[in-house]
Formats: sequence, structure tokens, C-alpha cells
Amino acid sequence: MRNRLAAVLGAMLLAACGGGNVEQKKESAKKAPPEKPPELYKVKLDTTKGAIVIQVTRAWAPRGADQFYSLVRERFYDGVKFHRVRRDFIAQFGINGDPKVNRLWAQLQIPDDPPKEKNRRGTVAFAKLGANTRSTQVFFNLRNNPELDSTGFVPFGKVVEGLEVIGELTSFYGELAPRGPGPDPAKIHLEGNAYLDRGFPRLDAIKTAAVVP
Repeated sequence: MRNRLAAVLGAMLLAACGGGNVEQKKESAKKAPPEKPPELYKVKLDTTKGAIVIQVTRAWAPRGADQFYSLVRERFYDGVKFHRVRRDFIAQFGINGDPKVNRLWAQLQIPDDPPKEKNRRGTVAFAKLGANTRSTQVFFNLRNNPELDSTGFVPFGKVVEGLEVIGELTSFYGELAPRGPGPDPAKIHLEGNAYLDRGFPRLDAIKTAAVVP
């Protein structure tokens, strides 16, 4: 599946560039086969509130774990804001600050994983809008959220360092618009971080995200 996603993304990137030397584009599209994600790996998020280390377990949700691995390796989460933080519920992130980059990845939705792990405090799962719609947005469970277990939100990892950090992420803006005073998701997708920096300057962000030993 990773090969298919890489091929699709590569083709979309070439189409988005337009113009230029065709042979150079073909050459630039020749990449080494994508690395197979390990069964267990860690990702370190360097955030504006401190470091968070996530341990990902493929056995919990193979497709979700592989998608997250690809996103981190492609530096998708660098500079991304925690755009939805609801105190004692969830902290959500995953809309790239560059709308063009975000549009490319948002189209690469993955099939659902069957639920194996519960949404306990500190676990990490992909957000979704319905069946088979997971793409880039993920969230931390800031408490035990059993109500999410039966609605398709499948954890693929858990915080093993920095659990106190996720609890300190600013929840100043609350729920997203239109249900709350927080950012409007449609405008984030349209304008990226420019919109968030202008209207929601207190949001915390991920400086860098990387797979670590």
C-alpha cells in the first residue's frame, strides 16, 4: 500500500509543478522504494510546550501506524499547529501550514483499521469524518474517552514521554467554529498557518517531528 501511496503522491506532485523540463521531472520522480515501517517505533515531537515522545505499535492499527510513519518521514508535521484543544478531552493537530502540501496529502485517505486498543489517556488516534476518511489529522486523548471506542477512532500509539506536556497545550480557543470560538477548519485548509497566526496567535505548535531510536 505504501508503494501505491508513494506513486500517487509522486504523480500528483509532478502534475502540480507544471512546465519545466519533462526529463528532469521524470528523473526527480525516481526515488528509492519507501522504507517499510517497523512494528514498533517512536516519534519525537518538539513542541512549543516541550518534547513529546509517541510509541507507535503497528499491531494496534497497521494502516494508521504506516500512514503516520510516512507523514513524519516526509516532515509533514513540522510547523503544524494544535488547532483544536478541548480541555480534558482531546488535543488535535495535522493540517499542514502550507495549503498546497495539505491538499496533496488530504486526498490520500486510508481504509479503517479494526479497533484493538481503547482510547485511554495518552493514546494517539487519527481523526476522521466517516468510514475510510483518515488522512493526516491525529489527536491525543487527554483523558480516558470510552465514548470514542465504538465510533471508529482507533489508537495506533501512546505517549511514553511528555504526558504532562499534552495536558499543558493551550485550550484558550476551545472548540472549532462554528460550534465554538476556535479556528474555522475550512479557513485553515484554505490559508494554512497564515490564517492561524493572524487570528489565533496563542496556539501551540510542533516545531519538528522525527522518528527516533
